Amino acid sequence: MSEAEDRITRLEETVAHQAKTIEELSDQLAEQWKVVEQTRAKLDRLTERFLSLEEQARDAIPVTRPPYY
Repeated sequence: MSEAEDRITRLEETVAHQAKTIEELSDQLAEQWKVVEQTRAKLDRLTERFLSLEEQARDAIPVTRPPYY
């Protein structure tokens, strides 16, 4: 094999390795995005629940001082 052919082979190996790495990173990014979306949905649900509980607490018994004050 000539020097040029060796160089082309090395370049092809490098490109193949980089393509595999890019694909793996893309898969990982897609998986992380799913986790972010799930976390965002949970946060939205918890926020709604908190606001609902806060509203119920406002309608509950008013806060008064204990008799020993």
